[in-house]
Amino acid sequence: MSTHEYENDKRNETILIYINGEIVPRHEAKISVYDSGFLLGDGVWEGIRYHNGHLVHKDEHFKRLFASAEGIGLDIGKTKEELEEIILSTLETNKMKSDIHIRFIVSRGLKKTPYQHPSVNVGGPTIVVIPEYKIASEDVKKNGLRLGTVSVRRGTANTQDPKWNTLSKINCIVACVEADKLGVDEGLMLDVNGYVSTCNSTNFFIVRQGEVWTSTGEYCLNGVTRGNIIRLCKENEIPVFERNFHVEDCQSSDEAFVTGTFAGVTPVVEIDGHEISGGIRGELTERLQQLYKQDIDNLYPAHD
Repeated sequence: MSTHEYENDKRNETILIYINGEIVPRHEAKISVYDSGFLLGDGVWEGIRYHNGHLVHKDEHFKRLFASAEGIGLDIGKTKEELEEIILSTLETNKMKSDIHIRFIVSRGLKKTPYQHPSVNVGGPTIVVIPEYKIASEDVKKNGLRLGTVSVRRGTANTQDPKWNTLSKINCIVACVEADKLGVDEGLMLDVNGYVSTCNSTNFFIVRQGEVWTSTGEYCLNGVTRGNIIRLCKENEIPVFERNFHVEDCQSSDEAFVTGTFAGVTPVVEIDGHEISGGIRGELTERLQQLYKQDIDNLYPAHD
């Protein structure tokens, strides 16, 4: 199980993908082995939902994309409006209307030789749009995930800033591999000080005595869904705190859940072998799932 479990859709076999001004069938979608993204993981990306003809939380996603690009010294070379038009035209070409998950990628582009310095780059960035028909698994949303604490720690802003959504995800991948070896669905990652930070592919929350806790955010990706869940808690008078806490606080929590762009809010029913909320989805977690879904439907209604 994972937060990225989805219902298989055969239409994805024939999707059209955007690569640097061209829209090509999936089986023809290729980039050069000299591309910075392939060679070095040198680039940035966003995962964006398309719901009822709307790009969900597009402003937050573009803000993070440009902030990440600035952080690694990457000039995307296009405005937010131009990037949005690229995405929408790709969706229109595919005749896609809703229940779409988009992987939007910008690498530093081609190199004339396999070397890390940007001085050997030639031309501009590589821009890719991969839209897929994806609906998150209802079983996972109801039955939840099992987490295990992994040894891989989150970095600092002085190493590789965890707030940058870059293609270089090796620490998260290694955490994912370790989680597999532990026999759990995702890895719970600590920060450099030993406090709980995030999961390998989602943001993490616990519930204790009616209060919702999440990390300070200093060592985790500034998740768009994470931010909106914090907002919804405040709007609905649910106490929410960004603070430091330990694994032991998680293991004895009343409830736990994770958040992400694709699945929204997903319950956690076990942490390091400790059953959470009786091994079932907690009441507050279920309420936040409903609040988040309602918020999305209100913000992005179906077209008449």
